[in-house]
Amino acid sequence: MFDQKTRLALKNGEPDAFRKVFRLLYPRLKGYCKLFIADKEQAEDIIQESFISLWEKRKTIDPLKSVENFIFIIVRNRCLNYLRQKNLEEGKISLDNIQVAELQYLYNLDFKQKEEKSLEELLIQSFQQTIDELPEKMKNVFIKCKIEGKKQQEVADELSISIKMVEKHIAKAKEHIREKLINKFPELVIIISLLID
Repeated sequence: MFDQKTRLALKNGEPDAFRKVFRLLYPRLKGYCKLFIADKEQAEDIIQESFISLWEKRKTIDPLKSVENFIFIIVRNRCLNYLRQKNLEEGKISLDNIQVAELQYLYNLDFKQKEEKSLEELLIQSFQQTIDELPEKMKNVFIKCKIEGKKQQEVADELSISIKMVEKHIAKAKEHIREKLINKFPELVIIISLLID
């Protein structure tokens, strides 16, 4: 999603690069965080703290690697730490919003060998590759609406197409992306749905 120039600008502490990363990733991280944390305020706190952590650790960012992966791992680890703490305090963890197997799968990633790519990196890479495979107009519509966060009417006007056509492109793109990613990551159906909705 972010080019090397943006990643380098973020590493160098440029506020505009940070604002761009925050604006584009915040909605997706909100959905991702909901998988672990039912409490909206707590989820918001975790995301805010994760972005602060990203800013504090910006000098360690490798401009050749995914910033999305970096922040998703920070959020995941903070969610798991929160759940561990909650478990210690209350003696129980509510898993209403996430399948046990899925949570264990994510938790086990912490014990992977360092040379292996994390789940977030693999999923984000596949997500980006799948977007790149879309027909050109469909890809443009999907990126403008779902990645850049533009309104459907704005995209329709910009591309001189009807709003119905924008909706059709988005629906077909989501169906294609969901199918491809679920085939590749069948154990992460919930995360995939949140990633593309």
